[in-house]
Amino acid sequence: MARPVWAGNLSFGLVSLPVGLYTATDSHTIHFHQLQRGTADRIRNRRVNERTGDEVDLSEIVKGYDAGGEYVLVEPKELDEIAPGRSRSLEIEGFVDLAEVDPIFFDKTYYLGPRGAEYRKVYGLLEQALAKTGKAGIATFVMRQHEYLVALKAENGLLTLHTLHWADEIRDPAKEIDNLPGKTQASAKELTMAEQLIEALTMKWDPEQFHDTFWEKVAAMIEAKKAGETVEKAEAPAEPTGVVDLMEALRASVERAGSPKATGGKATTSGKGAEKRQGAKKRIRSAPKEDLRGLSKADLYKKAAAADVPGRSHMTRDDLVKALSASRK
Repeated sequence: MARPVWAGNLSFGLVSLPVGLYTATDSHTIHFHQLQRGTADRIRNRRVNERTGDEVDLSEIVKGYDAGGEYVLVEPKELDEIAPGRSRSLEIEGFVDLAEVDPIFFDKTYYLGPRGAEYRKVYGLLEQALAKTGKAGIATFVMRQHEYLVALKAENGLLTLHTLHWADEIRDPAKEIDNLPGKTQASAKELTMAEQLIEALTMKWDPEQFHDTFWEKVAAMIEAKKAGETVEKAEAPAEPTGVVDLMEALRASVERAGSPKATGGKATTSGKGAEKRQGAKKRIRSAPKEDLRGLSKADLYKKAAAADVPGRSHMTRDDLVKALSASRK
């Protein structure tokens, strides 16, 4: 079993619940060592005194704030001593509707678990109450010498804790991007066609359908280089769509997705009942067979993913064409 990355007391009102915080996600990471080019010599990062050039042990290092000409020194224990509740308190300040929290505020997710079987009832009570009301508890707490704003949610029978960005950490897009469209308006035909394309590509959210293809390609590249084989380069990105070509690009995209031809009206919306979905499927099946060799490798890969073609991440463009052709027979 994993060890909690933080342990303390979760409190709401006068109710207190000892909890542990557990990391909820992993990252796809292939770890590389740094080597000097042309050798197998490792490159090491060391903590070195800037003045003397001597290496310094971690226990001898303290934090220093540059106050303009001099440093104010701060010991790690001093940061713990000024932390609210000495870093062991997670007090809910209030509850909000989840819909009120803009997704841009969400950062990292953790699981919360009760510390002790005797606290399961209190834990379950809070989880059920949050699930029934659709609300999230908002709190602040300190972990690893940092204070976090968090949202406590009920998800699938357990409590999850989501760290949130502080309001002053959210950047103003108008200040960051100097070429936003502003009041630029698309034509009615372009908007209708764009809506049809969105409807034609609408699907049910299933995260299991998606995986880190870049991580797979890096792993495959390493294996190929070990075997002395050549590594296929990725195809160049598509050219940007110009304003003049926009309508034609939209029309071709709708046709490729198997949508009904544009007639000025809206395309049938998938997801609004089994009958409509079945109708959409019939239209797609009755569409003429697509010339797979005219598609880019990226488009072929998307089709291979939708058809659940095994081993697709290691296939060349020709391999994808053959595999997709075989799956249609």
